[in-house]
Amino acid sequence: MKQSPIRHDARVSELLKTLNIDVFAIQIHDASFPSEPVEDCGRGSPYSYGAERFFQFVAELGFNVVQLGPRGSLLKGSSSPYDATIFSRNPLSLPLGRFVDSGRLSRNTLQQLRLPAGQLADRLGLSNTELLDRYQPAFDEVIANRDEKDRELTQQYLIDNEHWLVSDALYDALSVEHGAVWWRDWTLTPQAIFDQKIYVPHAANQAEAEQRLLALRAKYADRIFDYAFIQWLIHVEHRALRRRLAPLGIQLYADLQVGLSPQDVWARQSLFHPNYLVGAPPSRTNAEGQPWGFSVLAPEQLGTHEHPGPCMDFVRARLQRTMLECDGVRIDHPQGWVDPWVYRSNDPDPIHAVQNGARLFSSPDEATHPELHRYAIAEPEQIDREQLPHADHRVIQLCDSQVETYARLIDIVVQETLHHAGSINPIACEILSTLPYQVQRVLERYQLGRFRVIQKAKLDQPNDVYRIENAQARDWIMFGTHDTPGIWQLVNHWCDGDEYARWMDYLAALNGKETAMTDPTIARPSPGQLINQIFVSMLKSNARHLVIFFPDLFGMTDRFNEPGVVSDANWRLRLPHDFDENYRQGRTSESVLDVARCIERALSDHRNFTGREINTP
Repeated sequence: MKQSPIRHDARVSELLKTLNIDVFAIQIHDASFPSEPVEDCGRGSPYSYGAERFFQFVAELGFNVVQLGPRGSLLKGSSSPYDATIFSRNPLSLPLGRFVDSGRLSRNTLQQLRLPAGQLADRLGLSNTELLDRYQPAFDEVIANRDEKDRELTQQYLIDNEHWLVSDALYDALSVEHGAVWWRDWTLTPQAIFDQKIYVPHAANQAEAEQRLLALRAKYADRIFDYAFIQWLIHVEHRALRRRLAPLGIQLYADLQVGLSPQDVWARQSLFHPNYLVGAPPSRTNAEGQPWGFSVLAPEQLGTHEHPGPCMDFVRARLQRTMLECDGVRIDHPQGWVDPWVYRSNDPDPIHAVQNGARLFSSPDEATHPELHRYAIAEPEQIDREQLPHADHRVIQLCDSQVETYARLIDIVVQETLHHAGSINPIACEILSTLPYQVQRVLERYQLGRFRVIQKAKLDQPNDVYRIENAQARDWIMFGTHDTPGIWQLVNHWCDGDEYARWMDYLAALNGKETAMTDPTIARPSPGQLINQIFVSMLKSNARHLVIFFPDLFGMTDRFNEPGVVSDANWRLRLPHDFDENYRQGRTSESVLDVARCIERALSDHRNFTGREINTP
C-alpha cells in the first residue's frame, strides 16, 4: 500500500473519530524528550526546542494527547520519577537553549554544558546525580541574571504557594547542613535528629520547633527565594508550552504517582501511618510482590466525603495543582488509592513483609494484622477466606455506601477532573492484571476503564483480560507500559520461536481470515509486519483510548525501565535529535509503527470485531 505523507492534516483526527478513538496518546517522560544538538546537555525537556519539533511531529501523526510521567524533583542518588516531589517540579526540565535566546543564560555557559559531539547520538541520558551537578552553574547564572520584575513575580508566587515551596526549599538546605539527602539519615547531631521531626514535634517540643522553623526561614531566606524563583520559571515555561500546544490540538495528561517523595513525607509526617508502607502484592505481573517503601495515608486522617480530614485536603490540594497544569490524569496504581496493599515497616526483610501484607481497608479480622481491623470497610461476612489476602475475589460483596467509602480518594480525582475538564474521559486508571472486587466496584461507580496491555495477552485463553477483542469502550489499549519490554524488543525475540506464528494466527482469526497474514518468501519473520498488524487490530477494537509508549512508535529496542532491578540504564532512555528523519526512513523499511498506513488499513476493513460498521468519510 502506498505510504501516506507525514503532514499536518485535520483529516487524521476525523479518521480516528470514525474509528471511535477519542484519545490517541503518546506517553513520554520529561527526560526522554529530544533536544536540538545546540541545546543538548544530557537530558530532555518538554519545553526545549527539540520538544517543540516533537510535538509538531506527533500532532501530524494524529496524536491528540501527550501523557507525561511524574514531573517532580528528585534527590541526588534517586533515579525513578515515581520517587519525585508532587508539588515542586524538576528544575532539570528548564530549557537552557531558550534561556540563551531570552538573555537569562550566556551562550558560553550553554556551550560548556552541552554534550560532546560523540554523545549526541547516545539514546541514554545522564544520571540524575550527574545532571544536578552539571546544571548547577546554569541555575546559578540564571538566578544571578534575574531582574526586578522577576523578583516581584517570584515573591507573589512564593506567597501563593508557600505551603509547599518553603518546606521543599528547607529540605534541600537541611540536607546540606546535616550531610545526608534522606531525612531519616539526619543523625550526626542532636539538632539533626530534632530536625527530622521539626514539622511534627512532640507536644513538649512544640515551641522549640516553631522557633527553629522561624530561625531556619531567616537563615535560608535567600535560598528559599532562589528555590521559588526556579519553580516560578518552570511555571512560566509550562504556561508557554500549553500556548504552543493549543493550535496543535494536543492536551497534556499528568501522572498521579502513588508514592510520595522524602520531601513530601518529611513535611507532612502526621498524615501517614507510622507502622505500614505501601507495596504491590504478588501478582501475574510480579510473582514476588514489590516492597515499594512508600508511605501510606493514615486512615484516621482521611475523614469522609461530607467532612474531609487532613489527608483528603492534602490530596485535593495536589489535584488542584495538577489540573491547573494539565488536561487529564493517569492514576498510577489505583489499588493504592482505593485499598492499598500494606506491609509492616519494621520487618528487616522487605520481600517477606510485602508477601505477608494485607489490604488496608479489607482486613476486618486478619489474625496477623490486628492493627488493621479498625480500618476495615468490608465486613467479616463479606470476606472469602478460601482466597488469598491479595486475591481479586477475597472481598465478595459490598453495599453502595461501602463502595462510596472505598472511593474517597478517587472521588477527589473525579471531582477535580470534572471541574477543570468537564468530563471524566481524561482519567486513565493503571489497572493491570490485578483487579480486586472493591477496586472494580469503584471503577464501575464512575464508569472508568482499565489498561489492556496487548503484549501480555494469553492467546490460549479466550477470556484473558489483555486480548484485543476483550477491550471495552471505556478501556485504554496499548502495546505495553514504561515497565514492560518495548514491543520491538519483544517481537524480535518472538521471531526466533513459535510466538510470532501464534500471534499471526491469532490476528488472522480475529480479522475473520482463514490463514495468517505472513509472507512465505521471508526467511525470518518481520517484526514490523506483526507489530503494525497488531496496531491495526487495536485501532479496530472497542477501546476508545489508545496509548503508545514512545519507544514503540519509533521502533526502539532499548528497555526504558526494568521493575525491581537497580540499573544505571533505567529511566534514562530518550529520543535522539534526528527522531523524525529516523521515523521517515523506518517507514520504508517497516521498522517503526506506521501510524498513517495502519489507520488506512483499519478503515479499509469497514467493521470492528463486534460487527459495528465503520463509516469511512
